[in-house]
Amino acid sequence: MADYLPHTDTDLREMLAFLGLESLDELFAHIPEALRLTHALATPEGLSEPDVAARFQDLAALNQARSSRTVCFAGAGAYDHTVPPVVTSLGSRSEFVTAYTPYQPEVAQGVLQAVFEYQSMVSRLFGLEVANASLYDGATGLVEALNMAHGSTGRSRMVISQGVHPHWRQVVKTFARGTGYEIVEVPLVNGVTDWSGVDLGEAAAVVVAYPNVLGAIEEVGAPMNLAHAHGALGVVCANPVALGVLRSPGDFGADVVVGEGQPFGTALSFGGPYLGLFACTMEQIRRLPGRIVGETLDLEGRRAFVTTLRAREQDIRREKATSNICSNQTLMAITASIQLSYLGPRGLYEVAARSAAGAHHLAARLSEIPGVSLVSDAPFLHEFALRLPVSAHRVVHEMAAEGLLAGVALDHLSEGESCGVRDPETVLLVAVTEKRTREEMDSYVDVMKKVVA
Repeated sequence: MADYLPHTDTDLREMLAFLGLESLDELFAHIPEALRLTHALATPEGLSEPDVAARFQDLAALNQARSSRTVCFAGAGAYDHTVPPVVTSLGSRSEFVTAYTPYQPEVAQGVLQAVFEYQSMVSRLFGLEVANASLYDGATGLVEALNMAHGSTGRSRMVISQGVHPHWRQVVKTFARGTGYEIVEVPLVNGVTDWSGVDLGEAAAVVVAYPNVLGAIEEVGAPMNLAHAHGALGVVCANPVALGVLRSPGDFGADVVVGEGQPFGTALSFGGPYLGLFACTMEQIRRLPGRIVGETLDLEGRRAFVTTLRAREQDIRREKATSNICSNQTLMAITASIQLSYLGPRGLYEVAARSAAGAHHLAARLSEIPGVSLVSDAPFLHEFALRLPVSAHRVVHEMAAEGLLAGVALDHLSEGESCGVRDPETVLLVAVTEKRTREEMDSYVDVMKKVVA
């Protein structure tokens, strides 16, 4: 057994001797006494493998029972869409789950082709010429879009709408502390971005959300035109499900489109792993972060797939790299491609249209409750911001006791980031997906009436 432990007693003696020390206590002597652990950790006794498996089965059953009793109207970036059994079945096949990263095309043609098909679907969905093999999530995708804008323009001023998800903006600001980017936020008026009077001089990127964090459908063409007029890249943060009924951002002249791919076959899963969608114009392909899978021919003239144009620090000179992204979300990307293949254009349209119909029905019913109103009169799709006569936190808490996830309290979501809304503590973000039935929505209205009375 000792051969399988990281450090045997002999190993420890040899290492201490090499360092000229007598004991491990001497090795850690520089650590202040106040920071040292003076007692044993209160860890439980170990369990056998069958006991551990049984415990996890109990937890899974408990989680399933709780989730089946709770109806989800929460969104704000992560949505309770249907995951068809065929998606789960195919996406969990061992060929995908255990596949090695596809550096060797001769042994990874299946995974490479699946990723190639994913790229093709994202490219078509976003209306741009090229997509990569995915990134970690939507927020880091936005960071990479800004890196691309900096590399393309040589500028460091990033102009971002406050309609972009506050968590995404927080991630951008975190990275900006290292890159030196100047972040300029554009305010919302009546739930949509007010671009009038914004100084776009020396801007590298102009960023808008489509729809925005309040659910409002923003005009995309105007900010894209403003960006191009000032020599900046136009960046769109798009909800991919919304594109089942809305025009693609590429149709409005977007140079880069990013999005969160979680709605395509990935369950909410306590917050991850999720999937960063990323597409751009062919003009920017040399700056595209992460991996790209390309189509080629092998020595015998057969169709084949390889990774190509890898503009990352492991593959080219570091000073010429546009990104330090060294991996992607292959399994989530393949799951998304299975979901999109299963739905097809018509199916995606039906998901978006059914979600929108439900959201508008629910919003109309809720607006009839005294003291409850929509924050904005801007058009929305399947998510909307609701102003309440009481604390949104209180509503979320009390409706959860009735088996309803009422939504997301805006002030909790924003965590100090402005979303251009007065009294955010009374604002609730409500999302409706194709899974919600009329009976569930009517029950939501009945419980809301009681809670805000």
